[in-house]
Amino acid sequence: MRGLLGRSSFPAGEGLLLRPAASVHTAFMRFPIDVVFIDKSHTIVKIVHSLGPWKTAGARGSSAALELPAGTAAALELESGMSLVLAADGASE
Repeated sequence: MRGLLGRSSFPAGEGLLLRPAASVHTAFMRFPIDVVFIDKSHTIVKIVHSLGPWKTAGARGSSAALELPAGTAAALELESGMSLVLAADGASE
């Protein structure tokens, strides 16, 4: 239930998948995050870049939200309509 609350930063290379989640909030957080909303088939329906503290965001049709360090979605060139492959840490392809 805590998610990123209480952290002072979000290390590069990490993410937090919230499922189910059609919306998120950053109340009490200390840093901005990128939020990638995905539907049940893991297609990106919306990306919110650098969502700052004390803000909310949501996406109609979203079944999960992937929270990433601010700037990660742009660095990875993520776009709405792309399909994501979710893999556990250390999983090989």
